[in-house]
Amino acid sequence: MTRKLKVRRRKRLTSLIALLAVFPSLVLAQAQDPGWPRLAEKDGARMVYYQPQVDEWKDHRELHGDMAVSVTGPKGKAAIGVVSLAAQTQTDVEARTVVLSEITVTSTRFQGLDPAEAERINSLVRELAPKGPTVISLDRLLATLEPKQEEVRSIPGASDPPTIFVSTRPAILLFVDGDPIRAPIEGTNLDFVVNTSWLLAFDRSTSAHYLLVDGSWLTAAGLEGPWSATTKLPPDFTALAAKPEFADVKQSLPARPPKGPVPEVFFTKRPAELILFAGAPLYAPVAGTALVYATNTESPVFLQNIERQFYYLVAGRWFRATTLDGPWSYANDDLPADFAKIPPNSAVGWIRASVPGTQEAEDAVLLAAVPTTTVVDRATAETDANVTYDGAPQFEPIEGTSLQYAGNTPEKVIQVNNEYYLCQNAVWFKSSAPAGPWKCADSVPPAVYKIPPSSPVYNVTYVYPSNPSAATVQSNQTAGYLGAFVLGGLLGGVIGYGLGNDNNYYPHPYVYYPPGRPYPVYRPVPYTYGCGAVYNPYTGAYGVGRKAYGPYGSAGSAVLYNPATGTYGRAATVQTAYGSRTAAAAYNPWTGASATTRQGSNAYGQAGTTTVQKGGQWAQAGHVTTAQGSAGAVRTSEGKYAYGRSGEQGKVVKTNQDLYASKDGSVYKRDSSGSWQKYEGGSWSTVEKPPASTPKSASTTNAQQARQGKSSGTTAQSASTTSTQKSRQGSPSSPRPSSAKRPTTTAASSGTMESLDRQAQGRQRGARESASFEQYQRSGRSGGGRARAR
Repeated sequence: MTRKLKVRRRKRLTSLIALLAVFPSLVLAQAQDPGWPRLAEKDGARMVYYQPQVDEWKDHRELHGDMAVSVTGPKGKAAIGVVSLAAQTQTDVEARTVVLSEITVTSTRFQGLDPAEAERINSLVRELAPKGPTVISLDRLLATLEPKQEEVRSIPGASDPPTIFVSTRPAILLFVDGDPIRAPIEGTNLDFVVNTSWLLAFDRSTSAHYLLVDGSWLTAAGLEGPWSATTKLPPDFTALAAKPEFADVKQSLPARPPKGPVPEVFFTKRPAELILFAGAPLYAPVAGTALVYATNTESPVFLQNIERQFYYLVAGRWFRATTLDGPWSYANDDLPADFAKIPPNSAVGWIRASVPGTQEAEDAVLLAAVPTTTVVDRATAETDANVTYDGAPQFEPIEGTSLQYAGNTPEKVIQVNNEYYLCQNAVWFKSSAPAGPWKCADSVPPAVYKIPPSSPVYNVTYVYPSNPSAATVQSNQTAGYLGAFVLGGLLGGVIGYGLGNDNNYYPHPYVYYPPGRPYPVYRPVPYTYGCGAVYNPYTGAYGVGRKAYGPYGSAGSAVLYNPATGTYGRAATVQTAYGSRTAAAAYNPWTGASATTRQGSNAYGQAGTTTVQKGGQWAQAGHVTTAQGSAGAVRTSEGKYAYGRSGEQGKVVKTNQDLYASKDGSVYKRDSSGSWQKYEGGSWSTVEKPPASTPKSASTTNAQQARQGKSSGTTAQSASTTSTQKSRQGSPSSPRPSSAKRPTTTAASSGTMESLDRQAQGRQRGARESASFEQYQRSGRSGGGRARAR
């Protein structure tokens, strides 16, 4: 490369940094973790630092951990040791990155060095350690994070199965939310059914129903059927087609017969599921198990040959039956062990994310607890905050609390004494009046976070503000805000969509007749079923997805009416543990938000990059990667910026060894045979295999056996953490005394080896998942592959 070209590229990268300074929201692509270990150089000194090993990720905002390093001075010999660090973090769950900022070296430990040499190495470390934003893959971090059972927030797993219909020929599920609510269509003898996602009309002159399915019309005297195809429609349908809110009718006139067989119509007034087979069920074996899975349906249906039981997954919940016709019963608590043995790379490996006890399920649970953090500009957010009530504000009590919630608005407004709190688009606001004006809330009363799952505003308890300043406030939301809840604990827990109670807590349907308007307001509520677990092996992503019942979306995302404009629309929305993606005019029943363009789960933009799309543009953690290099920007709540280039956060180096920091301050590496070596006295020595540890309890052993490929170390971790904290007290630059006792093959050494094994396995798995996601991002695909929903 010529010097002129190098200078030109350097100038381009400098311009890129300058551009970020002015418009930090102009993000061209999400920079991913470039890999580990990384190299930092300055004035002839070099430091190779390995992937951090996290001790604690406090509130998913403050990280503490260790990393093994190899430091070489300008003329000195390499010194290998352990560096402890602390950093602030900002997470972009969608981009699967964590940005470390405000990185502080809290201590350095290089055993066997005299005090003068230790102090020199300590100074070098602090000079070479990354100062600017440093990106680490969220997959890498979670794979090596020591989980804590008490940190997992979960809801009781409801065991009531939905109504499950089964068909081996073309069929649809006609769901009407409760008793049908008909609204007259102006200028015609037709009514339309408000509380369904289907275009369902009623002719008052003949008392006949008409249902639009895939461009053709079906008719029946009653909603229960029988339904038959028709090519003769009442003349009023021509007038109906001229109305903008019924534009889909125009596309289906004149009426034409179905292209294939007339579909069977299953009518239901309650949330239900439809298992649709393309002919008689066909099954294929799952290698290494006694399971077979249905190959001619999109539904996850399995047959366990030993017990001759059928298993069906929906909304993160498993149900079993001796026949496909039912009756079905809840099976999460005692799912056969064969499900945990399903090969991850098999055609049905994606369902492991919903199998209690698997590594994929544990990852999904951990991910559900990671908040997406946005920095919100107060002035802009307060201008946009708005609540519209259906008539005068009406508040209803929240069971088990002294709080009340607004029952006649889709927004989540909660009354606490004489104050009102609004959670809108994952941002909290506060006011002394139910209609505002609204100001960003610096905090929320603790009583709000005691709202029980039985409340229709329960999901707001997964949103909390932090780090307020005069101009901004940080908003943090986890998966529960979008209705993705943890069922059970960390060991044996899974992600489920909805509360699993068939909405018995909620009054439905919700209908309001605005004065002077032709159509009533109908707002769907967040139904339990019609969704389930998703695992995409190309991205390594876990979450929940929704199956669309009806042409405009699934139950609970059906229709909406704007009384201010008289506009009636139908919705199509997809919601995941990472956020939502919305097209056309969509309504999210969990958040109460609607949208008219494609956007993320937060109305202020894609969390993690642009946080405010209107007015001033703000960046939380933006990255730009081009042929000229990479640059990053972090926006703090105090209004400060921090920038980093790819070289400043260390360039990736290739090495034939991967170093690990242990809790006793020693450095280890593992050779090709899987044996561990310890660095001491300036050289590497093989570590003797420790004696077998004391057997764990049966329940712990069973859970760990189900979590294939990951050994436990929780007990040893807890004990060694105390030792680590003690070793970090005192002067950060003080080395460990050379007379300190070295670990032996005792129970403590067994715990150390167990922890190192777990770290090694997690590091390898995190690297695979990070690479898989990065490859998927480079491919430019938005879906497909083996990603499966439900």
